[in-house]
Amino acid sequence: MAFKFVVLAALIAAANAGVLAPAPLAYATAPVAVAKTVDADFDPHPQYSYAYDVHDSLTGDAKSQQETRDGDVVQGSYSLLEADGTRRTVDYTADPVNGFNAVVRKEPAAVAVKTVAAAPVAHVASAPLAYAAPVAKIATPVAHAPLAYAAPVAKVAAPISYAAPISYAAPIAKVAAAPVAYAAPFAKVAAAPVAYAAAPAYLH
Repeated sequence: MAFKFVVLAALIAAANAGVLAPAPLAYATAPVAVAKTVDADFDPHPQYSYAYDVHDSLTGDAKSQQETRDGDVVQGSYSLLEADGTRRTVDYTADPVNGFNAVVRKEPAAVAVKTVAAAPVAHVASAPLAYAAPVAKIATPVAHAPLAYAAPVAKVAAPISYAAPISYAAPIAKVAAAPVAYAAPFAKVAAAPVAYAAAPAYLH
């Protein structure tokens, strides 16, 4: 990266010092007529119209849209069922003078609801209700034994298991032992000299 910076700085310095000659300017002698190409697919007055409608009884999805365009003027609307059961309808227009304008309407969905006729209710004469006496809200104090509290529960679970250590050596006892009795040194007994016989002579 530093190398690129050094090369760029050297080129700028050389250009400012006049070492690098500027490119000669080219002048056109006469204006050249440029032929304007026209796109074969360009439509100066576009027109289209489309629409779709979805009613899915499996998912309950219901929506629709339609739109038409004539030049720069677009008109259309779309509608969909909201989660609360209402239908939202948006009517929109767009043109170069007024821009985009939309009107949103919410209306109840036209969903057929089955009505079930309720069975007639039979009126039965019943005995008057008896009320119990009110319950005292404050009870007389009761002598309690002092409460015993359990030790708090550990919030961290104990590990499942630990491997037992391989082995420990018992500590060395530092006990003053009785002095060790030494025996007298071994006596160096002079033994009788060993007699050696002369080696036999080998003749080769």
